Amino acid sequence: MAKKVVKSGSDMLAEIIIKGIQEKKGKEIVCLNLKEIHNAVCDYYIICHGNSSTQVNSIADSVDYEVKKAIGINPWHKEGVQNAEWILIDYADVVVHIFQEETRDFYQIEKLWADAETTLIKSDY
Repeated sequence: MAKKVVKSGSDMLAEIIIKGIQEKKGKEIVCLNLKEIHNAVCDYYIICHGNSSTQVNSIADSVDYEVKKAIGINPWHKEGVQNAEWILIDYADVVVHIFQEETRDFYQIEKLWADAETTLIKSDY
C-alpha cells in the first residue's frame, strides 16, 4: 500500500513564497529545510537575490501578494525595505531572505545552516 504524503502548512507556504520569487525573476533561489535541526527557529529559510534595490523590493512585494492571495495572511515581521540591500520577511514557520547579490555574497547565510537539507530551485530565466 502506498504511503500518502500530506503537506504541512509550512510546506505549502514555502511553495507559495517560491512562486512569488519566481514571478519577479529572483536569482539562485535556495530552500533550506530546517525541520530536522534541533532548536531551529523555523521550518524553512528561503533565500534569493535580485540585481538591484528595485528588483529586491519587487520580489518582496510579489511574495507578500502571492501569500496574501493564496492563504490570506500577512507577514509576522518585515524589515530592510528602506535600503533594499537585504529584505527579511518572517512568516513564523518560513523566513524569506531577499538580497542584492553583493550583500548575499558577503553574508553567505546558506553556510550558517550547512547541515540543513538544501534545495536549489531551478529557474527558466
